[in-house]
Amino acid sequence: MSGPGETITFYFDCSSPWTWLGFHNIQPLAEELDVDVDWRPILVGGVFNAVNQSVYEARKAGPNPKARYHGKDLQDWARYSGLEIKMPPSVFPVNSVKVMRACILLKPQGKLVDFATAAFMAYWTDDLDISQDEVVREVCARAGVDADAVMAGIQDPGIKDALRANTDELIARGGFGSPTMFVGDDMYFGNDRLVLVADAVKRARAQ
Repeated sequence: MSGPGETITFYFDCSSPWTWLGFHNIQPLAEELDVDVDWRPILVGGVFNAVNQSVYEARKAGPNPKARYHGKDLQDWARYSGLEIKMPPSVFPVNSVKVMRACILLKPQGKLVDFATAAFMAYWTDDLDISQDEVVREVCARAGVDADAVMAGIQDPGIKDALRANTDELIARGGFGSPTMFVGDDMYFGNDRLVLVADAVKRARAQ
C-alpha cells in the first residue's frame, strides 16, 4: 500500500507500558481499516534526552494525585485491552537497546511483531529484565527466532545505526515519546489517540 491513508507509521520502544497498549491495540485497528503499519523501533531515552527531559523530573517527584490516577488509568486500559501489566517492574527504567536492535534486525524477516510482543510480555507481565542477554534469548525462544543469530546481529554497526536513525527521525518530526504515530505528516501520541489515528486514515482516504 502507499499514500497517507494507507500506512500508519508507529514509533515505539518496549520499555513503555503505554507503548505496549498502543502496540497491541493498533493491530486489530489496522486490520479493520485495511491499513499497513510501518513499525519504527526507537530508543525513547534518546528522545527524552533530546527534547523531553521533564520526564526525569516527574519520576523523581514521588506519589501525588496525578501520578496515582496515572497508575489507575494504565490498569483500566490494560484490563480493557486484555493485557496484564505489573507495575512497577523490578527494574525501571530498563535498558531496552538490545531488544530494540533486535526489532530492527527482525523487521525485514517479518518477525518484528512476534518478537516485540514477546519482549513486552516478558518485561511488563513476567517482570523479566530485558536488558539481560539470557532474557533476550528467552524472548527469542518465545518468538520462535534464532537466539544466536539475533545476539550476533544486534552487534552489527548497521543495525545500531538504523535504531539511532529512527530515533533521530522521530525527534526531527516533532516526537517527544513513545508510542508516536503518523498518518502522513499528522502526528498522534499515545494509546488513547488511536481513535484519532483511525479518523485520520479515513480523512486521508476521502481526499
